[in-house]
Amino acid sequence: MKRTILLFATMACMTITSLPAQEAAVNKIIETGRSDNQVMNHLDILTNRFGGRPIGSDAYDNATEWVASKFKEWGLEVELQEAGTLPVGFNRGPWFGKLLGENGMELHFVTPSYTSGTKGLQRGHVLLEPLTQDEFDRIKGQLKGAWVLVNGKNTGWPINWSAIADYDRAGVIAENNTIAQKNREIMRDNWVNKKNTPLLPLNDEKPALFYKEMCEAGVLGFIQSASVPLRALYDKNVVFDKDMTIEKLPTVPDIKLDEHQYAIIKQMVKERRSFMLEFDIRNHFRLGPVKYYNVIGSIKGSKHPGEYVMLSGHLDSFDVGTGGVDDGSGVTPVMEAARLIATSGAKPKRTMLFCAFAGEEFGLLGAQAWVRGNPKKMDKISNLFNRDGGPTPPVGISVPQAMYDDFVKICEPVKKINAEYPFEVKVAEPRKQPTTIGGTDASVFALDGVPTIGFMEKDIKGYNFSYDEIWHTERDLYTKSIPEYQQHAATVMAIVGLGVANLDHQLSREGLYLKEE
Repeated sequence: MKRTILLFATMACMTITSLPAQEAAVNKIIETGRSDNQVMNHLDILTNRFGGRPIGSDAYDNATEWVASKFKEWGLEVELQEAGTLPVGFNRGPWFGKLLGENGMELHFVTPSYTSGTKGLQRGHVLLEPLTQDEFDRIKGQLKGAWVLVNGKNTGWPINWSAIADYDRAGVIAENNTIAQKNREIMRDNWVNKKNTPLLPLNDEKPALFYKEMCEAGVLGFIQSASVPLRALYDKNVVFDKDMTIEKLPTVPDIKLDEHQYAIIKQMVKERRSFMLEFDIRNHFRLGPVKYYNVIGSIKGSKHPGEYVMLSGHLDSFDVGTGGVDDGSGVTPVMEAARLIATSGAKPKRTMLFCAFAGEEFGLLGAQAWVRGNPKKMDKISNLFNRDGGPTPPVGISVPQAMYDDFVKICEPVKKINAEYPFEVKVAEPRKQPTTIGGTDASVFALDGVPTIGFMEKDIKGYNFSYDEIWHTERDLYTKSIPEYQQHAATVMAIVGLGVANLDHQLSREGLYLKEE
């Protein structure tokens, strides 16, 4: 009897003391988040020491090792999960360009990742691309050593040099040859019969119609008009061809030039003025295969180690900028949330996973690899908090009715962080469960029914942030992230993530998705 009484007393004492302990951990997180928030220091290292981080690059490999080392330093268990392999890797160096002539100027341009650089400093004259066989035949002797202005507007992707693209281009050339023949007949009729019938327009929607022929003729590179800020993605033909080798890579640069400069140069060519362009583009490749990894830091649950709360962002980025927003503004608050929790003395009941996913920009590759590798965990994930929407702060969360009471309780301490930042818990109606992956890593988990409830965010202080301005452009930089927003986001993620981990039950999924009819 005495032993039973002692056991109940001990359990009661543990129950009484556990709540103050959790409250103390949350207060410690808030205090550290105010006085020693390291989120911008993490971002500085990630973006300004390593730079842009496409998978397959030295910068991505360095970032992977660094994030893993920081997780270990803070006492987390670390897993480097192999997420995939690329046939070759890519490293971007500096790039420069000039117009040499009467209106000389520095050129503003970018090139997509996994595309060719120049062979050192290369200088040459400029031609407009041919649209018909006759036009090609007329300039073929001048193509060697020329920069060629191609039609179309840059969307970030390089010129498609695949066999399918060649087939499509051949069809357009045939169409244009027919149109050109009709135009000759129109011009003859206009001359003979003194008419003024307008000529038919040629199809100029596909850039570089004579791509292979111009490459074989010895052009220095192709130049396409691009809106400012300049956007650059990557060459899918290189990245997703398992048989790609260094010897098979394209060798002609694909330049996306400021549309204002492009218009000036195009007009100069039309006027047959004398000038040259020079470029020095140091795009370098790595011998493959090149593996890339997810970095997973974990704090093991004290009571329900087989249940999980996940906080995530993607570690990779494009490299014409430095990934300061997409997704430096997501992955570094996840890192700082891990540090705040790990140094607070908190003992979460559920296992907390802090995930820096790989290859989001190349098709959510890291998230898909994690889901494939952990099928038995899908039913045990309370929620995935994925941050990938920019540096704006959380101002609320919208949850199903079955989660509402839990989140009201969980989010109560958020109001203590900073009175200038509102936070509201709202009830959300059931949503349709996705059947295909979407634009973020969270969509991969949603396919398996995992709750992927994210925060509502808002530029509440009016810093005039525009996501479209930085999305995959040259302006995706450290300076575009907003320090006070980032610091607040890291603290909120730590408190809410820990709160979900400390519930007495796994979050209910009732009312999360619409029931199938």
